[in-house]
Amino acid sequence: MNSFIAQTLQEILSREEPISNYTFVLPSKRAGSFLLNRLSSLTQSATFAPKVLSIEDFAEEVAKLKSVDNLTALFEFYTAYLACTPQEKVENFDTFSSWAQTLLYDFNEIDRYLIDYQSFFGYLGNIKEMDHWYLQEEKTPLMENYLAFWERLPEYYQNLQQQLQRKNSAYQGMVYRIASEKISAYLEQVSDHFIFIGFNALNNAEQEIFQKMLQSGKAEVFWDIDKIFLEDAQHDVSLFMRQYRKNWPYYQENDFQKISTEFSSTKKINVVGTPKNIGQAKYVGEILSKLSPEELKETAVVLGDENLLVPVLNSLPPNVGEVNITMGFALTNAPVSFLFEHLLKVHSSKNSGNWYYKDLTAICNHPLIQKVTGGLSGKMSEKIKDENLVYVDPKELIRNSPEHVREIYKLCFGDWNDDPARAVGALQELIFTLKAGLDAEKETLTLEFLYQLHLLLNQLQNLLRQYSYVKSIKTLTSIFKDLLSTKTVDFRGKPFSGLQLMGVLESRVLDFKNVILTSVNEGILPAGKSSNSFIPYDLKCAYNLPTYKEKDAIYTYHFYHLLQRAENVHLLYNTESDGLNAGEKSRFLLQLELEPQEKHHIKEYNVAPFVPAVLKNLKTVKKTPAILERIRERAADGFSPSALTTYIRNPLDFYKQYVLGLKEREEVEETVAYNTLGNVVHDTLETFYGAWLGQEITTEKLQEAKAKTTAEIEKQFRKHYSEAPLKSGKNLLIFEVAKRYVLNFLKTEIKSVEQGNSIRILEVETRLKCPFSIPELDFPINLKGTVDRVDKFNGKMRIIDYKTGRVDQGKVELVDWEDITSDYDNFSKPFQILTYAYLLNQEKPILEAAEAGIISFKNLQAGFLKFSKKDKMGRGAVKDPDITQEALNAFKEQLKNLILEICDPNIPFVEKELKQNAW
Repeated sequence: MNSFIAQTLQEILSREEPISNYTFVLPSKRAGSFLLNRLSSLTQSATFAPKVLSIEDFAEEVAKLKSVDNLTALFEFYTAYLACTPQEKVENFDTFSSWAQTLLYDFNEIDRYLIDYQSFFGYLGNIKEMDHWYLQEEKTPLMENYLAFWERLPEYYQNLQQQLQRKNSAYQGMVYRIASEKISAYLEQVSDHFIFIGFNALNNAEQEIFQKMLQSGKAEVFWDIDKIFLEDAQHDVSLFMRQYRKNWPYYQENDFQKISTEFSSTKKINVVGTPKNIGQAKYVGEILSKLSPEELKETAVVLGDENLLVPVLNSLPPNVGEVNITMGFALTNAPVSFLFEHLLKVHSSKNSGNWYYKDLTAICNHPLIQKVTGGLSGKMSEKIKDENLVYVDPKELIRNSPEHVREIYKLCFGDWNDDPARAVGALQELIFTLKAGLDAEKETLTLEFLYQLHLLLNQLQNLLRQYSYVKSIKTLTSIFKDLLSTKTVDFRGKPFSGLQLMGVLESRVLDFKNVILTSVNEGILPAGKSSNSFIPYDLKCAYNLPTYKEKDAIYTYHFYHLLQRAENVHLLYNTESDGLNAGEKSRFLLQLELEPQEKHHIKEYNVAPFVPAVLKNLKTVKKTPAILERIRERAADGFSPSALTTYIRNPLDFYKQYVLGLKEREEVEETVAYNTLGNVVHDTLETFYGAWLGQEITTEKLQEAKAKTTAEIEKQFRKHYSEAPLKSGKNLLIFEVAKRYVLNFLKTEIKSVEQGNSIRILEVETRLKCPFSIPELDFPINLKGTVDRVDKFNGKMRIIDYKTGRVDQGKVELVDWEDITSDYDNFSKPFQILTYAYLLNQEKPILEAAEAGIISFKNLQAGFLKFSKKDKMGRGAVKDPDITQEALNAFKEQLKNLILEICDPNIPFVEKELKQNAW
């Protein structure tokens, strides 16, 4: 394959004129690098290299102005805005920047297309006035201000231009306008011959420059267009070039330099649909894995959506040795950028002296902060969780920290007094502190990210010194994020060898034998309709400004240019029609199918990239001597109903919690957790009923408890939760729920007493422990548990377990005794109830029939839910509603079998596949 750049160079080298007498102008600097590399391979002897410029550099050279970045242009615009806006109508910089960036874009377009700004803005002002036309003659102040804004646009534009010119600076569109005005004078001063290569969509300023240079005889333009497209009056690929050929005076007498015929050459084109972005990335890896080293050198992976960069890099197969990445890694995606962005965000939104715990722990748990503090910041996060601190005083935190980390904490958590300069200074100091704590050899990537952030903060620092408009950290944060989004960290590599990985714009003027193009979907290729402009569509059409049609034509050219000289093409698109980053199959793919070429072999298919299946292997833990020893220790301490039901639910969880002693990770309980709610209700009732031990409860006692409920619940919340206020948000609702639970329960008790029932309190929250003899085991076994309440109801003993969740009668009934130790979901409640009954019986034998059951606070209307043994025949008849010695003996047998299984060295802990919660 002979690339367009090579063909052009061969044409120039065939002339007698030395190549050094030419100046080459290309659409991008990258294309210029490829031109010089190709030139070195085409020249047989040493020679001076020609001058190579990008079109932006060339325009700056002609205009003799330095192009400023968008942020500097924004600050300069605010200076111009202040100069021509009445003091009483001046907006602060934060508000100004919300609309000024869009207006700067419009100024840029007006200049690039050489529009007369006076008539244009007059026309725009009239349109805005007509948009808000109404019958009432008198305008409101809001309306007057709105229309006055549009009337002042010419003044804003003129002031900005004059201000920038005084500093020999300009935004990009202004550079082009002035370059088009100065091109004639420039041509009189230079003797070089200019070669323009690979251009397509030119703005009016560029067209003016090109035409004057062509007419002067000092320039040539090599257009990269195929004959098939140029002769097709309907095809968007040649939309712009057909206009130049028709309208430029130069082409009335001269034809295009060289017209390609390579699009119709033999090509293998695979149109591949694959689900999701990750699917495309994986399939790119599959394609590359089948290429030889020589083929990889002639291959380009072009990303229609540059967000695919990291997934594609992670999917590169082992046979890909060298990779040249042209687009750079977005600095905003670097982990260290999150730290700085978060610090600015927190300091800009901090309303009081205390920090919200999530903001503080996000900084403390950042890997870099943990590294330079030697892990102390992580321990501080754990302390916050242990003490359940929702808001933390940073001054106290700094004061109580060790000396060697105090400076870091001051930089992060110290008061910046809403001073942008102080904030930037603190962040710069933090960068140097972090740098000092990193290994220069092992952590080069992190150091590179820190260096790029240092440069960014230097730029911000210079802007703050030059312009005094940033008054708050909130505004600084907005500017920092905008600036961060434009910065990239370049990848190091050999630019002309190995696999080429690039974005669509980087592929301009470049040709590759093998092309893999991703994200060929509507909304990406082409990008579709999007408007970041104050200029209405009709006005754009009237002044020949580019609309979505011209933008679509640009994408069309890029798409077909990639195919023009390629031999093997893979076009990938996302088949998912909904969800994130989804869209329809691109019109370009449909166009390829409708305009078939004789030598194009198009194959279309859908694939699901090979992703190894993740098998859910249930874990098994064998009982080693060490594990058996821990089980013996646990048995001697006592098996609780919770421990045993955990084993029934999932033996592996029992192993983790009760053998290894692992606990769930504690988090700050910002909103009262469900177990905390349960503890509050239990302890409130313990306080009330504990005072009545051995007594019969009366309506007077219960009424007195009702009166004390609010104060007691508040006390229990302080004990179990936090000193934080409970007067707002979700916590207030949960507080009210707890109060309602207790009050409603006390009301049912009052009603029961009023109906003539006798209730005598025997025990409240009694902790029980008893030996459990198993002859087969040669070590002691104990059972333990805490019974919520034991009373006598009309002379009959009741063993009661409180539940703050909902429990129905069916959940406390049992048919087969064997089920109680095998089916957690259905029989964990009867298991707990019977364990408590067994413990009580061991302490003091239950001589008379007793009842055991649950009181569910979410199902109080059901009353006391009694355990019952149902008829095995399934007819629903209750066979044994009471807790008798016979029932306890039957339960004991099942309990024995369960404990034997836990202690059996030959039965490993086998993980159970748990049912997923529907929510």
